[in-house]
Amino acid sequence: MNKNKKIRVMLIDDHAVVRVGFRMLLSISPDIEVVGEADSGESAYQQFEQVRPDVAVMDLSMPGMGGIEAVRRLIARDKSVRVLALSAHEDTAHPRRVLKAGALGYLSKRSAPEELLDAVRAVAAGRIYLDAEIARKLAMHDLGGGANSVETLSEREFAVFIQLARGQSVQRIAEILSLSPNTVGTHLYNIKQKLGAGNQAELTLIAVRNGLIET
Repeated sequence: MNKNKKIRVMLIDDHAVVRVGFRMLLSISPDIEVVGEADSGESAYQQFEQVRPDVAVMDLSMPGMGGIEAVRRLIARDKSVRVLALSAHEDTAHPRRVLKAGALGYLSKRSAPEELLDAVRAVAAGRIYLDAEIARKLAMHDLGGGANSVETLSEREFAVFIQLARGQSVQRIAEILSLSPNTVGTHLYNIKQKLGAGNQAELTLIAVRNGLIET
């Protein structure tokens, strides 16, 4: 990237106060500018072509399609999209899946503020960036071997699982993920089989235990 060219950033988070805080933090750096904001994955997808940021800073825990699905759709449309994912979750499933979806970076919202600046610069340069704690957990998980039951879910099953755990109906999930209700029903059956869950309440409990949704 041209050293004299500012890194254009789009902030995607459903909390306005969070976006304000990130905007203020990023504005401190002379080589970064915030050129757009969105409060959902759907809104980000709609605005992206017009804004054309160098880096999309994407919260994963948003209503609607959520961050991972938004990353998948953006990169399916344009392989050059560079995404830095942010999350308050402490699990390893979210970073694994969003990196697999095509994000270049993953940063915990509990990280030091200056780390956001480093992460944005790294992702803008096309480098993978993981905060130290997330990298440690991923490494420990790999050393431990095996996958827990949640990680046996396919990418689409995981997306449906998160929506179900949030209490969404099959019809609503079909609308959010652009699937037919029958397809969602099939995923639901497979999810229950893989996770050993009998109903939606048990799915929610599994998601909470794995740190995949906030209580």
